[in-house]
Amino acid sequence: MALETEIKLSLPASAARRLPAHGLLADSKPLRQKLVNTYYDTPDRRLQRKRVAVRYRQKGTEWLLTVKSDAPSPGGLAQRSEWEAPGQPGDFDFAHVDNPKLRRFLESVTPELVPLFTTDFTRNFWVVVPQAGTRIEVALDRGKIVAGERQEPICEVELELLEGDVASLFTAALSLQSDLPLHPEGASKAERGYRLASAEALVPSKATDVPLEMGMTSIAVFRSTVFSCLSQLQGNERGLRESNAPEFIHQARVAMRRLRSAIRLWRPLLPEEYVNNFDPRWRTLANQLGDTRNWDVFITEVLPPISAAFPDHSDLQRLLSQAMNHLADCRKAAQVVMTSPTYSQLLLEFTAATVALAESKKPPLTMFAPRSLNKRAKRVAALAVETRDSNPEARHALRVALKRLRYALEFFAPLFPARRLQRYHQSAAGLLDLLGRMNDNVVAEQLAVAAQPGHHSDLVRGWLAGRNDLMLGQLAALLGDFLSHQPPWEHG
Repeated sequence: MALETEIKLSLPASAARRLPAHGLLADSKPLRQKLVNTYYDTPDRRLQRKRVAVRYRQKGTEWLLTVKSDAPSPGGLAQRSEWEAPGQPGDFDFAHVDNPKLRRFLESVTPELVPLFTTDFTRNFWVVVPQAGTRIEVALDRGKIVAGERQEPICEVELELLEGDVASLFTAALSLQSDLPLHPEGASKAERGYRLASAEALVPSKATDVPLEMGMTSIAVFRSTVFSCLSQLQGNERGLRESNAPEFIHQARVAMRRLRSAIRLWRPLLPEEYVNNFDPRWRTLANQLGDTRNWDVFITEVLPPISAAFPDHSDLQRLLSQAMNHLADCRKAAQVVMTSPTYSQLLLEFTAATVALAESKKPPLTMFAPRSLNKRAKRVAALAVETRDSNPEARHALRVALKRLRYALEFFAPLFPARRLQRYHQSAAGLLDLLGRMNDNVVAEQLAVAAQPGHHSDLVRGWLAGRNDLMLGQLAALLGDFLSHQPPWEHG
């Protein structure tokens, strides 16, 4: 088994001809290969569900059978197990797979394997030696993915570490990115091929459980946590760029909020330079998507019930029209942000710096987690006392603190008893939902004014005030319920 470590970066076809002239490649002689890869799976996609890829690669007159673990690629970085051996298409001999469990699985599905899609591309590659003890293959792949009648272009740069450390790989990638519009890609060619073969519509990527094992250092858990957030963020990039569905922006913002919550949670253990560099940059990016999300909520959640109750009211029709114009402008701005060099650079620089964080066994996770959660729970309890009146600012501060507590609890969830964790989490979620809807009301009143400056609709303001009074009546009960639960990280 080999461990393949690479960084994958997409490149606009119009910029591909500039790559060979880059200084990093100037002293290396390029080589050229034609590569045709056919990927196989069972009709019910059992390999895909196990995140395993099986392919036959034609390289000149040679055929290679390859098995790869299809691990996520946060920030473009992929580290995958790979098994490769000569073979002939249609002959699936997995004797070279030295993982007994995986080999047995592959052998059990062999009779059902069928070709699903093909990647057909030309690879120009250079082997560079930026320093003694470091060798990196830089490859430019141009071609297409083919699944039946459907096709999708390939134009990407892969940097594979042949010898040396991962830091050197990132140094090379950042050097290329400083002169070329390279974007870290989260999806492998195999993932793109599966999506093309299934012809499924893009779906928003939601947060998943963070991999956590006993014995991991606190920094290792931080790294795993933020990479999970990056995977969620990048899973929504294409939908955000190519569609107007509001959930893609929503989930992208959730990913950034979770990421920033993780930076703040682990702040006592992180280098000051790391926090001061990246936290403000992620905050700026999240804020640039915020207006789009606010207008989406206003149009799809706030206005519909008012319009249903007063279908012929002229103020509402004008308000909706103006709101749609604002939403269209904000959505275009968000799409520009998510295709900007600033975003691409942030992804790569943040991933490089996170990989480079020094490990430390102190404090142990079993000490760090409860201490961090206690700090956040105390903050929530203190703000809850200030939120018993109708002050919107106090409610917003409580909502932010409660979100940070909930995210921290989700990051550390495997450490605590599932039953107590579920009760506590559900109570927090109910309270957060109410506080979120109350905040939407506050924002909605601001947006109504922004949509029609100088024209204040008493109907909208009256409706929002009535909804707010109803929700205020529920707030005390939900607050009391949440505060009555024993935190799951406390014994007793």
